[in-house]
Amino acid sequence: MKFAIISGSHRPQAQSGKVARFIAARLSILQPQSSRYVLELGKTPLPLWEEGIWSNDPKIVDVWNPVASELAGSDAAIIVAPEWSGMVPAALKNLFLYASDGSLYHKPGLIVGVSAARNGAYPIAELRVSSYKNTHIQYISEQVIIRHVGEVLNGEEPESDDDAYLRKRLDYSLSVLVEYAKALKQVRASGVLNRKEFPYGM
Repeated sequence: MKFAIISGSHRPQAQSGKVARFIAARLSILQPQSSRYVLELGKTPLPLWEEGIWSNDPKIVDVWNPVASELAGSDAAIIVAPEWSGMVPAALKNLFLYASDGSLYHKPGLIVGVSAARNGAYPIAELRVSSYKNTHIQYISEQVIIRHVGEVLNGEEPESDDDAYLRKRLDYSLSVLVEYAKALKQVRASGVLNRKEFPYGM
């Protein structure tokens, strides 16, 4: 099983990247036979999506195709979404424009909201409302919000009760995601999906 972990921050040294790497490390323990692909958009930015992708413009496809290949080969995705002014960062929204190509088609997704303070819920609501239509990513009902992100997930052992709770909640949500990944693999293999005729949502 392969997991794609996407950090949606524009910042190269982002706390969201720290969270993404922590999740990858936990998956290596929870699912030791799995592989993990970590994409930090602050370190590997995508150009703004535009129609040149349809004509194989090299400045677009040369950057996107390696990412698309990793996503297409994954069984599930973890979306780490920081809250910027109550919104998902533009780089993450941009990625979902690219992912309309089917690379996340009917794969389960776990949303992990991130906030430097007490917020973090708005990106979860925004992603559930607007990012699934053409990508067909299937967000599971579990979600995690990492509040006061600078104070948690910083070492091998928790530093507070809140830190310990978040680690436990993450492990639980990742375990649920694994079972959805197994189930949706059967859906994709069922033959009922028709992306050729119905590639986009309504």
